[in-house]
This record gives sequence, C-alpha cells and structure tokens, in this order.
Amino acid sequence: MEFPFLSIITLSPIAAAIIILMLPKERGENARMLALAATIIGLILSAYVYFSYNANLPVAGTQWANTLQFEESHAWIPSIGINYYLGVDGLSATLVFLTAIVGVGGTLISWGIEDRPREFFAFFMLLVAGVHGVFVAVDAFLLFFFYELAVLPMYVMIVIWGWKERREYAAMKLTLYLLIGSFISFIAFLVLYFQLPEPTFDLRVWAEADFATNLQIIWFLPLFLGFAVLAGTFPFHNWSPDGHVAAPTAVSMIHAGVLMKLGAYASMRVGIQILPEGTVYWMPFIILLTLVNVLYGSFIAMRQRDMKYLIGYSSVSHMGLVAMGFAAMNMNGFIGAGVQMVSHGIMTALFFSVVGMVYDRAHTRNMDDLSGMAKVLPWAAVAFIIGGLVSMGMPGLSGFVAEFPIFLGVWEGNGLGLTGTAFALNPANYYRWIAILSAPAIVITAAYVLRAVGKVFFGEYDAEKWHDMRPSLAIDKVVYVGFAVILIVIGVYPQIIVPMVESGVQPVVARLQEAQQAFTILDTVQVGAHTLRDGASNLLQWLGGA
Repeated sequence: MEFPFLSIITLSPIAAAIIILMLPKERGENARMLALAATIIGLILSAYVYFSYNANLPVAGTQWANTLQFEESHAWIPSIGINYYLGVDGLSATLVFLTAIVGVGGTLISWGIEDRPREFFAFFMLLVAGVHGVFVAVDAFLLFFFYELAVLPMYVMIVIWGWKERREYAAMKLTLYLLIGSFISFIAFLVLYFQLPEPTFDLRVWAEADFATNLQIIWFLPLFLGFAVLAGTFPFHNWSPDGHVAAPTAVSMIHAGVLMKLGAYASMRVGIQILPEGTVYWMPFIILLTLVNVLYGSFIAMRQRDMKYLIGYSSVSHMGLVAMGFAAMNMNGFIGAGVQMVSHGIMTALFFSVVGMVYDRAHTRNMDDLSGMAKVLPWAAVAFIIGGLVSMGMPGLSGFVAEFPIFLGVWEGNGLGLTGTAFALNPANYYRWIAILSAPAIVITAAYVLRAVGKVFFGEYDAEKWHDMRPSLAIDKVVYVGFAVILIVIGVYPQIIVPMVESGVQPVVARLQEAQQAFTILDTVQVGAHTLRDGASNLLQWLGGA
C-alpha cells in the first residue's frame, strides 16, 4: 500500500481540530501549536506531491483519468456509487500546495488571537481541511461534501471573531449566497448522476461520459454558476467584499487566497470538463459577465477608503480574469487562469496579512486616517508594495505571468467561428473587443494601488496619534518574506508552475476543442431551439430524463 499523502494532507487538520476541541479552555497555546503542526505537515507533504508530480508530468494528450497521481481508493457507499477516491492532476496539486502555504501563513498571523483561541483554531483547521478535500476529490459526492465543509466554518468564524460592525450581516449574506449556489449545483449533480448507464459519482467516468447536447445546454449554466458564486462571478459577487471585510485576518486570507479558487476550480472540474458542449454554448455569454467583473470590480475598488473593501473589490476584478481565461476556451486562456488562481491567492493573502497587522495597531482601516506607516512598519510597507505590483501585472512578478496568457487567450478566441451558441453570440465578432475593453482595468488597478500605498505608508507620521504602534513580529516577517518570494519566483521563473498547470488543463481544453468542432459541424442551434421550444410540453426532457 502506498503512503496516503492526500489523506494525511486532508484529514490531519480535522484530527487537529478534534484534539484542539478536547483541550481544556486554558490551553490556548497548545491549540496554536497543534494547528501549526497540522498545517506544517500539510505544507511538507503537499510540497512533496507538487514537486514529485512536476518531475513526472503526463504526456500531452493523456486522458484526465490517466493524469491522476497519488491515487487512493476505498469503498464508501458502493451500492449508490459513492467512494472515497482521491487523486491530483497538475492543477489540483498546485492548488493543494497553495492551500497549504496560505494555511501556514494564516496560522502564524493568528498567533496573537486571545479570544477563545481553542475554538478559533479548531474551526480554522476545518476550513483548511474542506478546501484541501475539494482539490483532491475524484468522487463528485466527496467533492460536494468537502465543499460544504469549507463553507460552513466561515459563518461561525465571521460571526464570533469578525468585525463587530458588520459580522452578522456579512456572515448571513455569505452563507445564503453560497448555500443557494451549492444547492443549485447539487441538483445538476443528481441530474447527471441519473443519466449515466451505471449510476456513479466517479468523476473519471463523468469526464468521459457523452451526455446529450440538449442536456448539457440546459444544465451547464446551473452547474457552472452554482459553483462560480464562490468565485465571485458577476452578478453573484456581492457577498464577497462584505465577507472579506467582516472576517478576521486569517479567514480573509483563506477566503480570498484559496476559497474563491475552490469555486473556480469546482466550476471548471465538474462544469466545463464534464459538459463541454454546454460550455461552448454558454461561454460566449459568460465572458460578457467576466468583463463586468473585471471593470466593475476595479472601478468600485477605486472608490473605496477602507483597505479591506479595496482588496475585496480588487479580488472580484482579478477573479473575473480567471473566469475570462476559462471563457477563452483555449490553452493560453486556461493556463493563465490557473496561474492567476495561484498568483492572486498568494497576493491577497499577503495583502490581508498586512492590513490585519495595521488594523491591530492603528485600530482603523480608513486610508484617509492613516499616514506614514512605513516609518514604523517597514516590512509591512515593502510587502504591500510587492503585492500591489503583482496586482497591477508588473513584468517580473507573478501577476504578469498570469494575466498576459489570459488576454492572449481571449484575443486568440476571436478565431472561434461558432454557430448555435447562446443568443447567437459568435466569439469571432467580439472576443478581441473583450480583451481591449478589459485592459483599462490594469491602469485602474495601478491607480488605486498607488493611492493606497501613498496614503497609508508614506507621508507624515504622527507618533502622538498612534499609541499602540508595535513593530512587526518575527512570525509576521516570516509570512511576508515567504509570500513575497513566491510571487517573485513565479514571475522570474514561470516554468516552476506553468507546465504543472498546463498538464492539468490540457484534457479539459481537448474536450472543449472537440465540442467546438461539433458546434461548427452540427446545426446545434436547432437542437437548443427545439429543446427550449418543446420544454413546456416535455418536462421530463427538460429535467434530463430524471
């Protein structure tokens, strides 16, 4: 039996959470140490998984099921096709590593938590475990199980340890949005499940299943958008900035750093990969939503004075680029989207760690009230500046490596001459305009980042105004340096991540290219039109034959 790397990565935080909750209330220091030990174990093992996979990349053209490594399979409820099946491809191995990095950073940044640290770190461990579980699950039911496990601790942590002025509102808003989205996705799950010759939740089978075109057209949008709610896709993004602002620092880091990527990954893995013809039908419309994400998020971020709201709306904009890369429906777009998930994850975790430290000392996040912080918090200032340069896509940093392929992929998408898509939208008519119209967001991002840096970290420092201004702790500096180094290394040496992401998305892009040919050859618009026209008289067909 091979060593269960993925099980230990996923389940060790749950074990740590249980042990932490069994500790006496006065043993808060032990809770911290146990949480740190669990996240460090996850970091070491995920690093091994990442670099081992990178050294044994599958050959181009390999089916997705054969790209999986570190597989673990155990019967769970075989009578209905549910199994404990784990495995990683190039993209999921990368995101597991990202989760472990942000998890360690969040634990260190939260070291000073004094309000019920035992419960805080227990729920934080459950949150980390849920995110890991989604990325390693190869069983659809197991994926959904871990998806819900990742969402539910967010509510408790925001309500108890969040910002007092908005925590109850933000927690309820976040939970309702995400639960409604996941409920819609689960209905689509069940429809697909009952369409298979032998009912199973094995995603390897789903990824090669040939679902009917009309079924894909009907159910792709609920399945994709149900998960894309967590990725902050317009118009279902409104929960995200409030969730960022109300959450404690570590939860904001996980929320923006990996939880939003969880939504993007799930929408790609069980939406785009499984329903490629539905993807080709709807993506020319969805890319218009991503354009709103990118521009709206950047413009609203420009208007913010609260540093957390600024980063929250910035995340809406940058996650719009991830969905835009998917909507390009080609290799460059998907590679850019995968790298953007990692770059944005580290960047926002770095941002929120800095903002959390400034708020702990200044007790305000209002940029108009802050000034000259670089004089007392130089490490934080440098870290924020590096994050800002990544955010605006500066060459030599990870943001450029991520954003350039996305724009290139959208520009190349102009060569897709598709017929029969939603609302008769043909990518050949407007994809280049999408790329052009999205580009100003880079300039707007530079404007609000430079304004934030100037207002908060430069200018006059009033020592009499700030009575609790302590210097950065050693553990804070470790987090800053670690995150900054990753952003720089990816920018200078993108080969450390690009082949991994490419190997993970290549099977998905291959299925999309087959679907694009089908849409060009077949008169799919008639299929879609007949399906919609006859829907009222053929309800069972609308439900996919369920």
